[in-house]
Amino acid sequence: MNLADVFTVVLSIAGVLAVFVGVWLLTAGLFPAQTERCAGHIGATPLKCYAIGFAALVPVLIAGTLLGRFASNAPLKVVSVLIFVFALLCALAGTAGLALRIGRGLASAQDAQDPWRRVLRGGIVLAITYGTIVLIPLTLVPGFGAFLLSCQRRSIPAAAAAPESF
Repeated sequence: MNLADVFTVVLSIAGVLAVFVGVWLLTAGLFPAQTERCAGHIGATPLKCYAIGFAALVPVLIAGTLLGRFASNAPLKVVSVLIFVFALLCALAGTAGLALRIGRGLASAQDAQDPWRRVLRGGIVLAITYGTIVLIPLTLVPGFGAFLLSCQRRSIPAAAAAPESF
């Protein structure tokens, strides 16, 4: 493996992680109430979010895999890819709540002027931890569950309604 191969791998990973942070900021900017609800659900009931995310995500991924494998024409294969992309975007939208929650713990004086910086700080920390590949599914699955819960209910759980102070 030469230096060009190393740079290809490292910069590809860095690019994917930068896209993740961008999607988290996009979600927080376009859907701030949804992101707040996701942060509330992940903070109040992380195991419930994981269980719901796992129970909902596994059938979606199995359906996408089976559709892609047994599809005889290109449009059905495209639908299979769209199923995976949609599931990933929903999981990333829910994980934006986790990034917001982490960012709240890293408070700054500029948070009152620029509330999006919480998601940026939390997203950068979360993206850095994605270097240990194990944490990617351990955060995306509960993110998917938090997204589903936040779509179902319009209120934040009582235990996570107020941000914690240190």
